[in-house]
Amino acid sequence: MTTHANGIFELESWNEDSYLELEGDAKLTRASVAQRFSGDLDGEGSVEWLMCYADDGTARFVGLQRFSGRLGGKSGSFVLETLGTFDGGEAKGTWSVVPRSGTDELRGITGTGSFAAPRGPKASVELDYDFE
Repeated sequence: MTTHANGIFELESWNEDSYLELEGDAKLTRASVAQRFSGDLDGEGSVEWLMCYADDGTARFVGLQRFSGRLGGKSGSFVLETLGTFDGGEAKGTWSVVPRSGTDELRGITGTGSFAAPRGPKASVELDYDFE
């Protein structure tokens, strides 16, 4: 049976560096980010983003994000694979649990979800999950 989880994450750190300058103001960057989750997802997150910025400041990004904490009364960790966009004011993304990435009581977790992060340190998150 699928369970729906809601929460927020708050940025604890964001370290972003360009690794390739493109034409105009376009660029490729890499960011290492630490987060604190609260709500149905309660714990710590760390993510590595690869981003492609257009010269107008919008971007597309991909990432692997590790969550470690509690979800639905169970503790452990899992990895989320993320795809998203930034429109200059808000980042939005979808994610899916990487198969066989769950540990401890979260072993066997599967699921998909999304997040929305307006400029600022907080984002809303959703995850629909189940266990194999």
